[in-house]
Amino acid sequence: MDNQNMTDIIEAYLKKVLKQKEQVEIKRSEIAQIFDCVPSQINYVINTRFTIQKGYLVESKRGGGGYIRIIKVQVLDDLDMLNTMIDIIGETITEKDARSVVQKLYDEDIITKREAKLMLVAMDKSLYTGDRRIDDRVRSNLLRTMLANLKYEEPNKRKADN
Repeated sequence: MDNQNMTDIIEAYLKKVLKQKEQVEIKRSEIAQIFDCVPSQINYVINTRFTIQKGYLVESKRGGGGYIRIIKVQVLDDLDMLNTMIDIIGETITEKDARSVVQKLYDEDIITKREAKLMLVAMDKSLYTGDRRIDDRVRSNLLRTMLANLKYEEPNKRKADN
């Protein structure tokens, strides 16, 4: 089976389990055995598909009784989500992580499709210097400022504009 396809299958399986429970505790080796893949494939899925930017917390304990716990983050309201995302962004953010933040906000109906498109354009690496350290800092400042401004917009007006 092709790696990308296996990654999608493992992600779908874990998300299906997470729909039934708010968190799932797994053993990397057991999941790898179920899907007949190497344990590092499970690490890859968890590290790329279950990030805080996508609404998940991941905890792990190493050793014989070790586990990986994936917790779906529950956000109380739009303001809470915006504040959480601003905190997550921090001082720097890559284009990939910025895209994940915007996608999560769109998926949660906190921003409109139009707002998401505009934010994604502003996050595009083609607009920056090419110096990753500078670009990630500028991208972070820009995205945090956009989200901070959304906090003070009238929520009902934005929803009506959809």
